[in-house]
This record gives sequence, structure tokens and C-alpha cells, in this order.
Amino acid sequence: MAKRNNDNQSIQDVLKEFVSSNNLQTGLDKVDVRDAWINLMGNGVNNYTTAIELKHETLYVQLSSSVLREELSYGKEKIIAMLNEAIGKNVIKKLVLR
Repeated sequence: MAKRNNDNQSIQDVLKEFVSSNNLQTGLDKVDVRDAWINLMGNGVNNYTTAIELKHETLYVQLSSSVLREELSYGKEKIIAMLNEAIGKNVIKKLVLR
């Protein structure tokens, strides 16, 4: 059973404590990465994106267009930097386009 605190805490602090005590941060990072990809890449790229998955600091993106995959491969480092900046922390170290 969780301990009870008599002093007042903000909701933000309570949620942070809950996330860290239940090891939920990796799942939240996966959702944040997916949302950041959708927001940053726009409709043109999202129409050809079939799957986005984050595993151990590596982002796997499956694309249905080989031409787009080749085009995006030239800017991998920039894409990683933009996604990490949008998330607010360095979650992605490597980008694999499939």
C-alpha cells in the first residue's frame, strides 16, 4: 500500500512520482516519439509512414515509399536532433528507416 503524505503536493509532482515508481517512463517516451514524428514530419511523410517503434534508444520507422526512405536517409542526424528537441530530452540515439 502506498504511503500517505499529509502535506499538499502539486498534481505534477504526484504524477512524476507515480510514473517513476511504476517504471512507466519508457512507455511515455514511446508515445512522445510517435507524436513528435507525426507533428514534425507533416502529412507528406505521414502518408507513407506505416509503423513507428522505439526500442532501446533506436527509432525504427517503416515507410512504404523507397524514394522517401532514401531521401530521409540523407538527413538522419537532423531528424534525430529535431525529434529529441521536440521531446525535450535525448531519447533517440539512432534512426533506422525500413
